[in-house]
Amino acid sequence: MRAKDIMVDDVICIDVKESVFDAAELLLGSGVSAAPVVDDKGVIVGIVSEADLIHRAEIETAAKKSWLARLLDSEASAAHDFVAANTRRVSDVMTKEVVTATEDATLGELVGLMERHGIKRIPIVRGRIPVGVVSRSDLLRALLSREPDRPVLQPTDKALRQAVVEALEHRPWTSKWPTNVFANDGVVHLWGFVDGEEVRKAYRVAAENVPGVRRVKSHLRALPPSVGMGV
Repeated sequence: MRAKDIMVDDVICIDVKESVFDAAELLLGSGVSAAPVVDDKGVIVGIVSEADLIHRAEIETAAKKSWLARLLDSEASAAHDFVAANTRRVSDVMTKEVVTATEDATLGELVGLMERHGIKRIPIVRGRIPVGVVSRSDLLRALLSREPDRPVLQPTDKALRQAVVEALEHRPWTSKWPTNVFANDGVVHLWGFVDGEEVRKAYRVAAENVPGVRRVKSHLRALPPSVGMGV
């Protein structure tokens, strides 16, 4: 799946010449927490979010610093804080270095951008024109759309056991210790020894993802690291 498959294409934008009050009204009225800021040609020049608008002198929420922080503060930093709390222009409070992606970006690329930059949403652009937005909520909807269906015909226990065995083979974490799989009426039982709790969990998850498995009961015993090192 790609950005174009999950993005919200009804993009709510705000003109760069608008005021912070216009921005607040737009965010509230549209039910969004951030919006791209565009120039008169529709080109994205920034993004403004609720976080950019809540530290304001009008409502006595301007950022307050300790006396020591104020003492050590540079003139530029103090001036920046004053502008953020008192300006009326969106252009003064918006984030100018906007992280964007194209319509063909994969979901993996979008998640990577979000994690790397600590952001919750990414404007999707064609050239520099916003054509959509992908948020973390959109990624969750994509996940739900891929929820596996139960097979129409339940496999036999013998076939199910074989499918689970194959799913567990040749993994980087496959245990070098003896393990075994049993299946009974769609319930899979895992027995044996594995190298640690994370590997034990990986066995369960791999088995749960095999079509036809209704439930997994893990009887695997996680060995301490000292055993795995041959101590």
